[in-house]
Amino acid sequence: MLDWLHSTIPLWKALHIVALSVWCGALIALPMMLSRHDPAVAPGDYRIIRQASHLTYTVVVTPAGVIAVVAGTCLIFLRQTFEPWLFAKLALVAALVMLHAWIGHGLDRVGETPGTHRPPNPYLPGSGVLICAAAILALVLGKPDLGWIGIPEWLRTPRQGHWPFDVPSR
Repeated sequence: MLDWLHSTIPLWKALHIVALSVWCGALIALPMMLSRHDPAVAPGDYRIIRQASHLTYTVVVTPAGVIAVVAGTCLIFLRQTFEPWLFAKLALVAALVMLHAWIGHGLDRVGETPGTHRPPNPYLPGSGVLICAAAILALVLGKPDLGWIGIPEWLRTPRQGHWPFDVPSR
């Protein structure tokens, strides 16, 4: 009935990939920016670094993360992908969201307590993001058979509920 919806799948994929690339790249770069929050930096330079890192987080990182999650969710339902590897990917996306929140918390602490709060070593959150991104990429490209994990049938099979529109199948 709505073939146009099926034809938008490549656009959703492109949007998802671009947003995910920006999100992960910024989550790697932002801890490096946070490491520049040094009490020894001159107040004028500290203000510039603080504004740049805050603007990056609020205007680039968070919207890219939201767009990546929304586009990915749309793809799940458009493609009707309910495979075990997808649930493993979603667990890794949840880890990315936690890293996102941790980096944001560190940014908030640096802004509220200038000179007293030291951000974590930038390699720790950056490594976490790299590991999650690499594992997500491996799962998406490899689509391994993870049926041995024992995911309940009700999670692996669409419930045949009625949508207000026809959802194209693969």
